[in-house]
Amino acid sequence: MGVYYETIPDSLKPWIHKQQMLLVGTAPLSGDGHINISPKGGTDFFGVLSPTQFWYMDLSGSGIETHAHLHEEGNGRICVMFMAFEGPPQIVRIWGEGRPIENGTPEYSRFVEEHNVKTIPGSRSIILIDVHQCATSCGFSVPYYDFVGHRPILNDFFEKKDAKFRAGDEKESMDRYWAWKSARSVDGMPGMKRGVEFAEQNAVAPLKKWKGVYAPGGPKAWGVRQVQEHTDKGLVFLVLLLGIVIGGALSLSVVTPERLEVLQGKEKLW
Repeated sequence: MGVYYETIPDSLKPWIHKQQMLLVGTAPLSGDGHINISPKGGTDFFGVLSPTQFWYMDLSGSGIETHAHLHEEGNGRICVMFMAFEGPPQIVRIWGEGRPIENGTPEYSRFVEEHNVKTIPGSRSIILIDVHQCATSCGFSVPYYDFVGHRPILNDFFEKKDAKFRAGDEKESMDRYWAWKSARSVDGMPGMKRGVEFAEQNAVAPLKKWKGVYAPGGPKAWGVRQVQEHTDKGLVFLVLLLGIVIGGALSLSVVTPERLEVLQGKEKLW
């Protein structure tokens, strides 16, 4: 049986902090935007700040969906999920409103210092979530897995990249990487603000991600369907309005001989 809470209960905090990974789900507001689910790993890169606040470190990668969705005006919806792969079965979900605190901002530096957060060259943002619901569920069908270790590939990649940049290779800068891979989502939505700004200032073209009709600029791209729906509704309204006007004009212009005599008779009476 699932149990729901308005906050993260203290009883769940030790279990959450022991987990080795989490999953994050976000989506655009529009119906034609694409839902995203991302895995995040490492016990050093997330935590419960209070019963109403949770954070995790967003590391650099080829995608930027979470940022794009959370930066969208009026959005912020996010869900975090943990699963037990060993020991008693359990699933924990955390819902709330998230916002990215991007690397390079004073708020990011303060957060890292105040909470003693481990960072690496690929650290992109702190995702801070204001929690409005937490729930547990059975997890009876989640399989058993033995944890072996965290893959160091991503961390090693960005450490080498940072070393090349510090040695003088400007092409290896994180800003250029963020401009290329973190400026636009698969739907073409603006992603990491720092990446967007660098791309605009340095003419860095964003990585083209999706292919076909759903890619940005395609007939089924994000925002296109909404525009088409509004256009179609507007055309229907105009056709109806035009029909009413034409119908009214016709009713006034078509006068039978009998009706004409009546009208002429009324004029003579006056």
